[in-house]
Amino acid sequence: MTGPSWMGGGPEAAVALSACPVATAPRDESSDYTETEVLPDSFPSAPAEPLPEFLLEPEDTFIVKNRPVQLRCRASPATQIYFKCNGEWVNQNDHVTRESLDQITGLVVREVDISVSRTQVEELFGLEDYWCQCVAWSSAGTTKSNRAYVRIAYLRKNFEQEPLGREVRLEQEVLLQCRPPEGMPTAEVDWLKNEDIIDPSQDSNFLITIDHDLIIKQARLSDTANYTCVARNVVAKRRSSTATLIVYVSGGWSSWTEWSECNARCGRGWQRRTRSCTNPAPLNGGAFCEGPPFQRVTCTTLCPGGTECTHWRSRECQAPPPRNGGKHCSGSMMESKNCTEGLCARNKKISIEHASHPLAPGMGVAVYAGLVGALLLCVILVLCVGVLAYRRRCRHLHGDITDSSSALTAAFHPGNYKPPRQDNPHPLHPSAPPDLTATAGAFRGPLFSLQQGVNDSPHKIPMTTSPLLDPLPSLKIKVYNSSTLSSLELPADICSDGEILSLKSVGTVGRERDYHSHTLSREPGLSTSATLGNLGGRLTIPNTGVSLLVPPGTIPQGKFYEMYLIINKWDKTTLPSEGSQTVLSPVVSCGPSGMLLNRPVVLTLPHCAQLDTPTPDWTLTLKTQTHQGAWEEVLTVGEETLSSPCYLQLEEECCHVLMEQLGTYGLVGQSCPPQPACKRLQLALFAPRAPCLSLDYSLRIYCIHDTPHALKEVLDLERSLGGVLLEDPKPLFFKDSYHNLRLSIHDIPHTHWRSKLLAKYQEIPFYHIWSGSQRPLHCTFSMERGSLAVSQLTCKICVRQVEGEGQIFQLHTDIQETLPPHSPLPSGGTCLPSSQVGPYAFRLPDSIRQKICASLDAPSARGCDWRLLARSLGFDRYLNYFATKPSPTGVLLDLWEACHQADADLVSLATALEEMGKSEVLVVMTTDGDC
Repeated sequence: MTGPSWMGGGPEAAVALSACPVATAPRDESSDYTETEVLPDSFPSAPAEPLPEFLLEPEDTFIVKNRPVQLRCRASPATQIYFKCNGEWVNQNDHVTRESLDQITGLVVREVDISVSRTQVEELFGLEDYWCQCVAWSSAGTTKSNRAYVRIAYLRKNFEQEPLGREVRLEQEVLLQCRPPEGMPTAEVDWLKNEDIIDPSQDSNFLITIDHDLIIKQARLSDTANYTCVARNVVAKRRSSTATLIVYVSGGWSSWTEWSECNARCGRGWQRRTRSCTNPAPLNGGAFCEGPPFQRVTCTTLCPGGTECTHWRSRECQAPPPRNGGKHCSGSMMESKNCTEGLCARNKKISIEHASHPLAPGMGVAVYAGLVGALLLCVILVLCVGVLAYRRRCRHLHGDITDSSSALTAAFHPGNYKPPRQDNPHPLHPSAPPDLTATAGAFRGPLFSLQQGVNDSPHKIPMTTSPLLDPLPSLKIKVYNSSTLSSLELPADICSDGEILSLKSVGTVGRERDYHSHTLSREPGLSTSATLGNLGGRLTIPNTGVSLLVPPGTIPQGKFYEMYLIINKWDKTTLPSEGSQTVLSPVVSCGPSGMLLNRPVVLTLPHCAQLDTPTPDWTLTLKTQTHQGAWEEVLTVGEETLSSPCYLQLEEECCHVLMEQLGTYGLVGQSCPPQPACKRLQLALFAPRAPCLSLDYSLRIYCIHDTPHALKEVLDLERSLGGVLLEDPKPLFFKDSYHNLRLSIHDIPHTHWRSKLLAKYQEIPFYHIWSGSQRPLHCTFSMERGSLAVSQLTCKICVRQVEGEGQIFQLHTDIQETLPPHSPLPSGGTCLPSSQVGPYAFRLPDSIRQKICASLDAPSARGCDWRLLARSLGFDRYLNYFATKPSPTGVLLDLWEACHQADADLVSLATALEEMGKSEVLVVMTTDGDC
């Protein structure tokens, strides 16, 4: 047996000396036997000592940080125990030995410890791990223990795979994956749900796989939580990023309600039934029910006999009118007809049968009353004929007045003007349309900014700053609808023949004029202004959807103001949104602020709130900006009170605000729990203008509000950058879900093109879009073509909100082909005048307005008054606002004018009056000469 040399002898030598048997015994001099006695062949010996048996063997262990580890072994019977590490004996001085005696067997038990440091392990070279082994000796031989490996423990910081948040439907199986960081020893994995450890033995719906993935067998609403994967070993504990799991419930329709009663008291009407998305209601962003929430069918109601069952039409003796003593037209001027297509026939038949019988007792009075009524009607018709004849003469004498009677019979198109009469000796302008002349009241204030035309007389008109205090009876305001020219017709002693002075600004003297002046900056395309008086008018910023309606009588008689309408640029104003609110409309200033208004004006603002859901998703608030720049809440839609200074009429793409105080306004909104709200966005794709002379090529995608103003802003910006719009913008519903907008490009022909984008996609942060403060937002996809000969580009661009809706642009273009200018703005948008002054700004003639107000302002016991008109027009959300006005009907008609700016007919109003049974109003509208 060999071994390493030891001081004082090696372990084998020590064992050999102790185990050497005695060959002979010393002779006892005092023994009784002699040499002649015969000794036995052999002497009895002690029993043989067994091989050492290990009672404790060294175990695998790990060095944590810089702390050394202890290895221990115990054997019996053992005379010596030593450690051998990586094939080399450990120094005897590094052993700590303890010895004891087994009380049962009487054998010696020996225990040995050694210490292994981090340095010893790190100094080992080779592929094999550091190991140590015990060797025990006894008189019978040696025994070796198992190898114990010593390794340095560690746990890396980064997970190989972290769980990702998801939105899943109810009862769907969910898999959350987790791959812990590399470590020694291998890390153990736990899953936390809202910081509580998941124990699959306690909840059988959870399952943790051998690969440490978490499986939720059927997602429950209670499983909506934050999930974290935790890895730990003897060194450290690591946490993954938290994955948010949202379990949503898609909505389901309830049963249909019963059909409602027919809404018409006479004739044809509508019945409707509704259903709600509450079976179940959508939760946690689940999809809303598909399909309409209501159904509508036609219905008919038999009508009682009377005037409500007839409608009237009239004609005039105009083709040609009688002249030089010619006879007047024969036949009746008015004709009536049953307007319910026979629904009143039964009642009429009964009336005829009653009339054919002899008068019953008590019927005579009714007959005489009918005769008196017929006589009065004839008198009224005769008066109407006289008035019409008188007004025809007035037209012949006073110039070109629009024939609005044709407007009612021809769908009320007030743009159909009569040509100037040939016998008019002083036409105002040969190419201008007819004007409506109204004598002004006592005109007070200085006259300034008078410009001369090319053909004006060479001398200048003397200007004075002194007020014109005396009335000017011959001063008349001339208004042109097409060119929006405002001029003054002055007496002959002030203005020479043919001179037309352009009125740019007329105001009152002194501090009142200074008080109404404004200092807001006006930029082309974002502002408009006009001088308005008592006749009112309309200011419109073309292609933006922003307008201001100033009804007749709003400005006091005799006063004139230069009124303005401005869209504030986003980089020059503070936004009205705060917290979770989002800006939904442009910020608009109208003025002059502080001016006295006799009745409300109507400000129209486009918005981008998605409102087609039957349940309210939005809390909408109108805000105004103070002189100090702070924003204050004016009203919240649906929470109006009698003290609310405004009324807001909400439509799908715009809102109309009735207000009596001019200033700066904006519409903001926020989601109404539990349903997240959606904003309507537009995605516009632009490319460089052809031809492209460089190898580099870029595509820009803008994400903007779905409003005309936002699109116009981007078109103007790209026009200045030399970009062209490749196709019409695509709509996108952006949900209040805190998910970003992701943009990616696909299917690029790699043989000819190379994308310079290193990442797979680009993202616009959610808050940048939702707040509305970053405008306009866009992403650029930069590419490079292989050579200048490559001109065809085909690719696909995907834009979607993470966990939401998206759009795809299929692009196929020739970058060398010059594309024609493409604009999604309405073709007729630029033809609309930016301002209209006087009666031509309104669809409804003033005489008809007055007749309707006189008929409906007074309360009716049957409810057939302005309240029914409000319900018929859809303006009945808060009737108390109109009830506080001197003429509720007039304010309703002003709001109707603002809502129907785009169309040129009065069909909706006429239909509402007909449904109310106001046939007499329709008769007046038909026979009124100003109509």
